Order: sequence, then structure tokens, then C-alpha cells
Amino acid sequence: MNTTTVALSSVILLNASYEPLGKVSFKQAVRMLFREVATVEEGHNDRMIGPHPWPQVIRLVRYVAAKWMYRPAGYTRTGVLKRDRHRCAYCGRRATTIDHVLPASRGGPWSWLNTVAACEPCNLRKGARTPQEARMQLLVQPYVPTRAQLAAG
Repeated sequence: MNTTTVALSSVILLNASYEPLGKVSFKQAVRMLFREVATVEEGHNDRMIGPHPWPQVIRLVRYVAAKWMYRPAGYTRTGVLKRDRHRCAYCGRRATTIDHVLPASRGGPWSWLNTVAACEPCNLRKGARTPQEARMQLLVQPYVPTRAQLAAG
């Protein structure tokens, strides 16, 4: 991995209790290290930035109460795939698309409770029908995840 690729990547941020808080930019991670609000938990030991190894995972020195992390996450397509761990809700294979349980063409909303991850063949097979009409069973029930659940996934 060259210097430019590493420098542009994001760094995983952990709370002092080791729970994941999300990701920060490489630049922000370096700032946190030099302000001594974080330490390197995992890094490239062959590369250094001053006294610190090149960070991949940093941990906060002091615990931050992250109540906001346990609020419902904002709806996104990427979030649906993360929530469902990139697994098809119909067959369990790797999912690359999302599917509306009640099709959007029939008034189904773009929401956490109406969308699931799906592989392309299952998504095409289901089409603009409900799972019952298509004789396809959902292996998982859609739910509204918290921000913490998406950050951990």
C-alpha cells in the first residue's frame, strides 16, 4: 500500500472502553494523537508519524458518553446493506442491492422497515411483487438499527 492510499484511508475510532464509535479521517486521527486525546491501538509499525505508528485503529484516552450512538440511524442504502451484513434476506447469499418488501411502485416507502438487502437474482425474481405474491420467504425481519449497530457492522 503506498503512502497516498494509506493517508487517504479512514481510521477506526474506539471509545476508551473499546466500543466502536465509527471512523475518522486519517488527518483527524493524527490530530487526535498529537493532542494526546487518543492512542494507537493498531497501526503499521513499519511506518511512523513522529513518535506514533501509522494508525489503523485509535482509542480515546477518556471515555466519551455516546448516547447519540444509540439513537435510530438515518436511513441510507449503504446502511441497509450494513444492517443486513450484505446477506440476501431471501436466500442468504451475498447481497449487492436492496429490495422493497412492499414495492415502491405500489406505494412502499424508502424506510428501514420496508427495505432489505437482496442478491440480484432474488431481487429480479421478486420484481414488483410482495414476498408472499412471489412465494419467497424473508429469512430476516427488517428493523431500525441504532447508529452504534451500524458503526460496529
